[in-house]
Amino acid sequence: MCGIAGWVDWEQDLRRQAAVLEAMGATLACRGPDDSGLWLSPHAALAHRRLVVVDPEAGVQPMLRERGGARYVLTYNGELYNTAELRAELEARGHRFRGHSDTEALLAAYVEWGERCVERLNGIFAFGVWDEREELLFLARDPLGVKPLFYARRGRGLLFGSEIKALLAHPAVEAEIDEEGLAEVFVMGPGRTPGHGVFRGVEELRPGSWLRFARKGTELRRYWRLESRPHTDPVETTAAAVRDLLQDAVVRQLVADVPLGVLLSGGLDSSSVTAFASEAFRRQGRGRLATFSVDYAGNERYFRPNAFQPEADGPWAHRVARSFATDHRDVLIDGGELAEALLPALLGRDMPGMADIDASLYLLSREVRREVTVVLVGEAADELFGGYPWFRDPKALDGPSLPWVRKIAERAELLAPDVRRRIRPLEYAVERFREALAEVPALPGEGEEEARMRALSYVNLTRFLPVLLDRMDRMSMRVGLEVRVPFCDHRLVQYVWNIPWRLKTAGGREKGILRLAMRGILPEEVLARKKSPYPKSHHPDFRRQVRRRLAAILEDPASPLAPLLDAGRVRDLIAGDARDFDPAWFSQLMGGAQLFAYLVQADAWLRLYKVRIA
Repeated sequence: MCGIAGWVDWEQDLRRQAAVLEAMGATLACRGPDDSGLWLSPHAALAHRRLVVVDPEAGVQPMLRERGGARYVLTYNGELYNTAELRAELEARGHRFRGHSDTEALLAAYVEWGERCVERLNGIFAFGVWDEREELLFLARDPLGVKPLFYARRGRGLLFGSEIKALLAHPAVEAEIDEEGLAEVFVMGPGRTPGHGVFRGVEELRPGSWLRFARKGTELRRYWRLESRPHTDPVETTAAAVRDLLQDAVVRQLVADVPLGVLLSGGLDSSSVTAFASEAFRRQGRGRLATFSVDYAGNERYFRPNAFQPEADGPWAHRVARSFATDHRDVLIDGGELAEALLPALLGRDMPGMADIDASLYLLSREVRREVTVVLVGEAADELFGGYPWFRDPKALDGPSLPWVRKIAERAELLAPDVRRRIRPLEYAVERFREALAEVPALPGEGEEEARMRALSYVNLTRFLPVLLDRMDRMSMRVGLEVRVPFCDHRLVQYVWNIPWRLKTAGGREKGILRLAMRGILPEEVLARKKSPYPKSHHPDFRRQVRRRLAAILEDPASPLAPLLDAGRVRDLIAGDARDFDPAWFSQLMGGAQLFAYLVQADAWLRLYKVRIA
């Protein structure tokens, strides 16, 4: 994994702009701590920061290739899992390779097939190719949007980067937000609406899309999207297909020239990844698979089961680790370092995020990176198979907003009246929800209940999953750790998308078809375990720290956040310590301490990024 950035401009000689490109690339140093590169030409300039995972010698970027008198230059962030098949086909077409990196295969694929190359890729990626003869920049992003890519148009030029901070390093891009940006932060936060870059004039290349920028204009196109079609496989065949697709995805994603492991919670999803990965390690003679789990100091004392988080992960992670003989390590986080990690987590996302949930993943990634460079995770299974509580709520789609963005009126009451009037929170949330539902690819003839669950699945895959993928990418890459997501293999996603809800819930259980697929592979008690989300700290010390920080912000005359809030209501919330009022800042995921931490991050964001509100 790496960090990429670039600039194309028809009116400037970019050979004189090395300092600007170096500054853009330098912001991404955490993503690529092993190497850096710069390529300049009259109208195009590319920067690259590299994390070495495959082929240290022959994978250097930006990478140049010439064919048929044309020159192509690539800057690429990601990993391809079908490199061997691509190379074989390209070699048959006359291409020759200097090493075994997927970077070479990707560039050759673009040279051979142009924009259609993305239809042949299996992997996670965001890349830019400059075609010097055609004077054309091609940008593309993987089908599920695992790897990030942002861009901004300025005059007759275009800037792009893996993270927004790379764009902000350019003198033409200001940290400015308008009504839409405010609404994204204070209504939709900690997520973002796909395609929105929050800062004014900054856009996100959406998953499964490419952009072509040339003198004659800009073209933006979706090359991959979910397709609805009838599912005719019986339940046994469906379970077998899910098992085979997932196993193939896991095995493909074990390719690396550096140490690799798995983040293991002991739940169904990460245990499934661990089972297939450990089997492949044994078969390949790679020794014991490294696995890692996270917990918090004091949770054994303060944890209280609830409907959303019924039990602690620790004992389950150890049980699965023993079952598959992994080399397991627990990472323990205390409340003090969790509060301190809110700042690096903010800097990773370039905006307020999932507060302590982000911060803990950052700390976990930092510790894991001491032992491995690559990890596989179970992320995306809940969106794909319907694991969240709102999938079992018959009224999940009846509200004015996305199922996890609730109680908009209560949330809006925390904002100053003039801010509420300006951004119109309820109207904004309703419009974003309508946009999501309007995109759902309908299946003609489908029954009402199946159509409802298809719509609910769609908004989870396209609106909630990106929040978690953003979190996973930014927190891990902040410490140079590459994360791979087998459940985001687009072949698996497309197949599961069309499995009817009655089969997805086989056996009357959430994610029933996945449980059936893993029968005989995972221990029975793991197959029967209820869904439990990513763990959080229940220690009151963390709550006290963020509550105290938020109170100080309200009393600070220099605070850029305080004028945006209804100080009286927030003080009441602090005084009551959220005992009698749950604003459901992020449904079950964000309330109380999470709300306080989010606002603390928002204040730091406004200060550190010198955000100007237009």
